[in-house]
Amino acid sequence: MTLDAQAKGLLDALTAQGMKSFEQMTVPESRETAQAFIGLQGDAEAVGEISDETIAVAGGKIPVRIYRPTGAGPHPVMMYFHGGGFVFGDLGIVDKVCRTWCNAAQAAIVSVGYRKAPEHTFPTAAEDCYAATSWTVENAKRLGLDGQRIAVCGDSAGGNLATVVAMMARDRKGPKIVYQMLVYPVTDVGGDYPSRTENGEGYMLTSAAMKWFIGHYLPNPGDAENAYASPIRGNLKGLPPATVVTAGFDPLRDEGDAYAKALSSAGVAVEHLRNPSMIHGFMWVMGVIGHARGVYDQAGQHLRRAFSARTA
Repeated sequence: MTLDAQAKGLLDALTAQGMKSFEQMTVPESRETAQAFIGLQGDAEAVGEISDETIAVAGGKIPVRIYRPTGAGPHPVMMYFHGGGFVFGDLGIVDKVCRTWCNAAQAAIVSVGYRKAPEHTFPTAAEDCYAATSWTVENAKRLGLDGQRIAVCGDSAGGNLATVVAMMARDRKGPKIVYQMLVYPVTDVGGDYPSRTENGEGYMLTSAAMKWFIGHYLPNPGDAENAYASPIRGNLKGLPPATVVTAGFDPLRDEGDAYAKALSSAGVAVEHLRNPSMIHGFMWVMGVIGHARGVYDQAGQHLRRAFSARTA
């Protein structure tokens, strides 16, 4: 595998700027640093309409932002849960990302501002994301959305939350999820995989940073055995079809590979989009890594196909 030239250029630029690894930061510093991703995302794509809502969850309220494509509704829906190690990220950081997903999937995107660690530890983020998904279905008609065509999507920690929401929906007989789009997902918080060592330094996300993130999210290490924290350790039968996107120079590569195989072994239809020259987080920096555009387009095709099959 050879590292993509644009990805290498980005890593070299971040090193030259003296960017610290996340485990060397305080939580507020990590959240401030994450804002830099916005400037790496290129121009914001136009979409049909954007609206903001606030929804009630257990113990509080969270924001959601809804992106609608052009054309008449009701639109199929992709619930989007952003990455950020369960610690950072907000609706603003992923605004351009959600616009791109909206156009690629030709679906409404419901971006969820779930509560984060260390202020809100496991399983708060997952419960918030499930509550937002249930709220979307319950309010679909008012929002001009198709509550019968709901997919879940997330990147990194958000990929974990997406597949966990699919599990919760199955276990609780909740909303019918028709598809999972899992982008370099965290699937085994307590696992040990070769890629965590092989790609543990020098590729933006480090193995030490992963431990830092997980330590904030799971103050009780025993929770790593819980399927809603480490979905690969749970029952995967009956989950919706999935696309799993992985990156070759990513500490999370091998657990993404393992999860795709585990889903398939459980009888779940899986499409695995390998990106051997990419680094973790490449879908958030489409303004400087051109490869990301093709992945959005291909993943969007998968989503459109799943939504069309639901109406056939």
